[in-house]
Amino acid sequence: MAASEPGTWKDRPVSRVMLRALFLAALLFPQVMRAQQDAPKSAPKVEVIETSDEGKQTPRVLGIIPNFRSVSVNTLLPPQSPTEKFKGFAEDSFDYSSFAFVAILAGSSQLQSSTPEFHSGASAFGRYYWHDLADQTDENLWVEFLIPAALHQDPRYYTLGRGSSAKHNGFAKRATYAFSRILMTRTDTGGSALNFSEIVGSGASSGISGLYYPSSDRTWTKTGQRWALNLGIDGASFAIKEFWPDINHALFHTH
Repeated sequence: MAASEPGTWKDRPVSRVMLRALFLAALLFPQVMRAQQDAPKSAPKVEVIETSDEGKQTPRVLGIIPNFRSVSVNTLLPPQSPTEKFKGFAEDSFDYSSFAFVAILAGSSQLQSSTPEFHSGASAFGRYYWHDLADQTDENLWVEFLIPAALHQDPRYYTLGRGSSAKHNGFAKRATYAFSRILMTRTDTGGSALNFSEIVGSGASSGISGLYYPSSDRTWTKTGQRWALNLGIDGASFAIKEFWPDINHALFHTH
Protein backbone atom coordinates (compact mmCIF):
# COMPACT_ATOMS: atom_id res chain seq x y z
CA MET A 1 0.00 0.00 0.00
CA ALA A 2 1.34 3.46 -0.87
CA ALA A 3 2.28 5.67 2.01
CA SER A 4 -0.44 8.14 2.86
CA GLU A 5 0.11 11.87 2.78
CA PRO A 6 0.11 13.95 6.00
CA GLY A 7 -3.22 14.41 7.66
CA THR A 8 -3.84 17.99 6.57
CA TRP A 9 -2.49 20.19 3.82
CA LYS A 10 -1.01 22.49 6.47
CA ASP A 11 1.45 19.73 7.36
CA ARG A 12 3.21 19.95 3.99
CA PRO A 13 6.42 22.05 3.96
CA VAL A 14 5.54 23.99 0.81
CA SER A 15 2.06 24.70 2.15
CA ARG A 16 3.68 26.33 5.16
CA VAL A 17 5.56 28.56 2.72
CA MET A 18 2.24 29.44 1.06
CA LEU A 19 0.74 30.36 4.41
CA ARG A 20 3.71 32.58 5.16
CA ALA A 21 3.40 34.22 1.76
CA LEU A 22 -0.28 34.93 2.35
CA PHE A 23 0.55 36.23 5.82
CA LEU A 24 3.18 38.52 4.24
CA ALA A 25 0.56 39.82 1.81
CA ALA A 26 -1.73 40.62 4.72
CA LEU A 27 1.11 42.55 6.35
CA LEU A 28 1.87 44.42 3.14
CA PHE A 29 -1.63 45.73 2.51
CA PRO A 30 -1.53 48.28 5.38
CA GLN A 31 1.84 49.47 4.04
CA VAL A 32 0.36 49.87 0.57
CA MET A 33 -2.56 51.86 1.93
CA ARG A 34 -0.21 54.03 3.98
CA ALA A 35 1.94 54.63 0.90
CA GLN A 36 -1.18 55.66 -1.01
CA GLN A 37 -2.04 58.20 1.68
CA ASP A 38 1.53 59.53 1.76
CA ALA A 39 1.78 59.86 -2.03
CA PRO A 40 1.94 63.44 -3.28
CA LYS A 41 -1.41 64.73 -4.49
CA SER A 42 0.12 66.32 -7.59
CA ALA A 43 3.08 64.61 -9.20
CA PRO A 44 5.93 66.77 -10.55
CA LYS A 45 6.25 67.17 -14.28
CA VAL A 46 8.26 64.68 -16.30
CA GLU A 47 11.80 65.90 -16.90
CA VAL A 48 13.42 64.74 -20.12
CA ILE A 49 17.08 65.35 -20.92
CA GLU A 50 17.42 64.64 -24.62
CA THR A 51 20.65 64.52 -26.59
CA SER A 52 19.49 62.36 -29.53
CA ASP A 53 16.72 60.06 -30.68
CA GLU A 54 18.67 57.03 -29.44
CA GLY A 55 17.04 54.75 -26.91
CA LYS A 56 13.43 55.86 -27.34
CA GLN A 57 10.91 53.26 -26.15
CA THR A 58 7.49 52.64 -27.72
CA PRO A 59 4.33 51.58 -25.84
CA ARG A 60 4.47 48.15 -27.51
CA VAL A 61 7.14 45.89 -28.97
CA LEU A 62 6.32 45.09 -32.61
CA GLY A 63 3.04 46.86 -32.01
CA ILE A 64 1.75 43.93 -29.93
CA ILE A 65 3.73 43.11 -26.78
CA PRO A 66 3.11 45.53 -23.86
CA ASN A 67 6.04 47.83 -23.16
CA PHE A 68 4.24 50.31 -20.96
CA ARG A 69 6.74 50.18 -18.08
CA SER A 70 9.87 50.89 -20.13
CA VAL A 71 11.53 54.28 -19.72
CA SER A 72 13.50 55.81 -22.59
CA VAL A 73 17.16 56.75 -22.28
CA ASN A 74 17.84 60.05 -20.45
CA THR A 75 14.28 60.33 -19.17
CA LEU A 76 13.71 61.19 -15.52
CA LEU A 77 10.22 60.37 -14.29
CA PRO A 78 8.46 61.31 -11.06
CA PRO A 79 7.82 58.46 -8.60
CA GLN A 80 4.71 56.39 -9.16
CA SER A 81 1.90 56.40 -6.65
CA PRO A 82 0.53 53.03 -5.47
CA THR A 83 -2.47 53.63 -7.74
CA GLU A 84 -0.17 54.04 -10.74
CA LYS A 85 1.72 50.87 -9.80
CA PHE A 86 -1.57 49.00 -9.60
CA LYS A 87 -2.50 50.35 -13.03
CA GLY A 88 0.81 49.08 -14.40
CA PHE A 89 0.13 45.63 -12.95
CA ALA A 90 -3.36 45.58 -14.48
CA GLU A 91 -2.14 46.70 -17.91
CA ASP A 92 0.53 43.99 -18.04
CA SER A 93 -1.73 41.25 -16.68
CA PHE A 94 -4.91 41.82 -18.66
CA ASP A 95 -3.67 43.16 -21.98
CA TYR A 96 -4.93 41.13 -24.95
CA SER A 97 -1.39 40.00 -25.79
CA SER A 98 -0.94 38.60 -22.27
CA PHE A 99 -3.67 36.04 -22.93
CA ALA A 100 -1.91 34.99 -26.14
CA PHE A 101 1.40 34.63 -24.28
CA VAL A 102 -0.29 32.43 -21.68
CA ALA A 103 -1.66 30.25 -24.50
CA ILE A 104 1.91 29.72 -25.76
CA LEU A 105 3.10 28.77 -22.27
CA ALA A 106 0.15 26.43 -21.79
CA GLY A 107 0.76 24.74 -25.13
CA SER A 108 4.44 24.28 -24.33
CA SER A 109 3.63 22.82 -20.90
CA GLN A 110 1.09 20.43 -22.43
CA LEU A 111 3.57 19.24 -25.07
CA GLN A 112 6.07 18.49 -22.32
CA SER A 113 3.35 16.96 -20.12
CA SER A 114 4.79 18.98 -17.25
CA THR A 115 1.76 18.15 -15.08
CA PRO A 116 0.62 14.59 -15.94
CA GLU A 117 -2.45 14.94 -13.72
CA PHE A 118 -3.90 17.33 -16.32
CA HIS A 119 -4.02 14.42 -18.82
CA SER A 120 -4.33 15.33 -22.52
CA GLY A 121 -6.64 16.88 -25.08
CA ALA A 122 -8.57 20.14 -25.14
CA SER A 123 -9.63 19.88 -21.48
CA ALA A 124 -5.98 19.46 -20.47
CA PHE A 125 -5.04 22.58 -22.42
CA GLY A 126 -7.75 24.44 -20.52
CA ARG A 127 -6.25 23.30 -17.21
CA TYR A 128 -2.75 24.32 -18.26
CA TYR A 129 -4.09 27.64 -19.51
CA TRP A 130 -5.86 28.78 -16.36
CA HIS A 131 -2.99 27.62 -14.17
CA ASP A 132 -0.47 29.59 -16.24
CA LEU A 133 -2.79 32.60 -16.31
CA ALA A 134 -3.11 32.49 -12.52
CA ASP A 135 0.67 32.15 -12.21
CA GLN A 136 1.31 35.17 -14.41
CA THR A 137 -1.30 37.37 -12.74
CA ASP A 138 -0.17 36.42 -9.24
CA GLU A 139 3.49 37.10 -10.05
CA ASN A 140 2.68 40.48 -11.61
CA LEU A 141 0.60 41.40 -8.56
CA TRP A 142 3.55 40.85 -6.21
CA VAL A 143 6.38 42.09 -8.45
CA GLU A 144 4.69 45.14 -9.98
CA PHE A 145 2.32 46.32 -7.27
CA LEU A 146 2.27 44.87 -3.75
CA ILE A 147 5.96 44.89 -2.85
CA PRO A 148 6.93 47.98 -4.92
CA ALA A 149 4.14 49.97 -3.27
CA ALA A 150 5.01 48.76 0.23
CA LEU A 151 8.80 49.19 -0.10
CA HIS A 152 8.71 52.27 -2.36
CA GLN A 153 10.54 50.55 -5.21
CA ASP A 154 10.14 51.54 -8.86
CA PRO A 155 8.87 48.61 -11.01
CA ARG A 156 9.68 50.36 -14.31
CA TYR A 157 12.61 49.43 -16.57
CA TYR A 158 15.08 52.25 -17.20
CA THR A 159 16.88 51.77 -20.53
CA LEU A 160 20.68 52.02 -20.43
CA GLY A 161 21.10 52.53 -24.17
CA ARG A 162 24.26 52.79 -26.24
CA GLY A 163 25.46 55.94 -24.57
CA SER A 164 27.48 58.75 -26.13
CA SER A 165 30.32 58.14 -28.56
CA ALA A 166 32.76 59.12 -25.83
CA LYS A 167 31.35 56.50 -23.47
CA HIS A 168 29.89 53.76 -25.62
CA ASN A 169 27.94 50.95 -23.98
CA GLY A 170 28.55 47.70 -25.85
CA PHE A 171 26.24 44.71 -26.23
CA ALA A 172 27.76 42.78 -23.31
CA LYS A 173 27.46 45.72 -20.92
CA ARG A 174 23.85 46.39 -21.86
CA ALA A 175 22.88 42.71 -21.67
CA THR A 176 24.55 42.42 -18.26
CA TYR A 177 22.74 45.54 -17.10
CA ALA A 178 19.37 44.21 -18.33
CA PHE A 179 19.67 40.88 -16.50
CA SER A 180 21.09 42.59 -13.41
CA ARG A 181 17.73 44.36 -13.01
CA ILE A 182 16.51 41.07 -11.54
CA LEU A 183 18.77 41.79 -8.55
CA MET A 184 18.87 45.58 -8.48
CA THR A 185 16.21 48.23 -9.01
CA ARG A 186 15.49 51.91 -8.49
CA THR A 187 13.71 53.30 -5.50
CA ASP A 188 10.99 55.93 -5.64
CA THR A 189 13.58 58.47 -4.52
CA GLY A 190 15.87 57.68 -7.45
CA GLY A 191 18.38 55.57 -5.54
CA SER A 192 19.41 51.97 -6.06
CA ALA A 193 18.38 48.99 -3.94
CA LEU A 194 18.24 45.21 -3.89
CA ASN A 195 15.23 44.22 -5.99
CA PHE A 196 13.07 42.70 -3.26
CA SER A 197 10.06 43.27 -5.51
CA GLU A 198 11.39 40.84 -8.10
CA ILE A 199 13.16 38.31 -5.88
CA VAL A 200 10.66 38.06 -3.04
CA GLY A 201 7.64 38.68 -5.25
CA SER A 202 8.53 35.89 -7.68
CA GLY A 203 9.21 33.54 -4.78
CA ALA A 204 5.96 34.38 -3.01
CA SER A 205 3.89 33.84 -6.13
CA SER A 206 5.67 30.53 -6.79
CA GLY A 207 4.78 29.33 -3.31
CA ILE A 208 1.17 30.49 -3.54
CA SER A 209 0.73 28.64 -6.85
CA GLY A 210 1.00 25.40 -4.90
CA LEU A 211 -2.48 26.13 -3.56
CA TYR A 212 -4.06 25.28 -6.91
CA TYR A 213 -1.57 22.79 -8.39
CA PRO A 214 -1.77 19.00 -7.85
CA SER A 215 0.05 17.66 -4.81
CA SER A 216 2.94 16.36 -6.97
CA ASP A 217 3.74 19.98 -7.92
CA ARG A 218 3.88 21.23 -4.34
CA THR A 219 7.41 20.01 -3.69
CA TRP A 220 10.37 22.28 -3.04
CA THR A 221 11.81 21.30 -6.43
CA LYS A 222 8.68 22.25 -8.37
CA THR A 223 8.30 25.50 -6.43
CA GLY A 224 11.94 26.35 -7.09
CA GLN A 225 11.50 25.60 -10.77
CA ARG A 226 8.54 27.99 -11.00
CA TRP A 227 10.56 30.63 -9.14
CA ALA A 228 13.51 30.22 -11.53
CA LEU A 229 11.16 30.31 -14.53
CA ASN A 230 9.60 33.56 -13.32
CA LEU A 231 13.02 35.17 -12.85
CA GLY A 232 14.22 33.87 -16.21
CA ILE A 233 11.21 35.20 -18.10
CA ASP A 234 11.52 38.59 -16.42
CA GLY A 235 15.26 38.73 -17.16
CA ALA A 236 14.61 37.93 -20.82
CA SER A 237 11.89 40.60 -20.96
CA PHE A 238 14.35 43.17 -19.55
CA ALA A 239 16.84 42.27 -22.30
CA ILE A 240 14.12 42.67 -24.94
CA LYS A 241 13.18 46.06 -23.49
CA GLU A 242 16.82 47.17 -23.49
CA PHE A 243 17.50 46.37 -27.15
CA TRP A 244 14.04 47.07 -28.55
CA PRO A 245 14.79 50.73 -29.46
CA ASP A 246 17.79 49.58 -31.54
CA ILE A 247 15.79 46.80 -33.21
CA ASN A 248 12.89 49.15 -33.85
CA HIS A 249 15.14 51.72 -35.49
CA ALA A 250 17.04 49.11 -37.54
CA LEU A 251 13.91 47.38 -38.85
CA PHE A 252 11.49 50.25 -39.19
CA HIS A 253 13.76 53.34 -39.09
CA THR A 254 11.49 54.64 -36.37
CA HIS A 255 12.60 57.28 -33.86
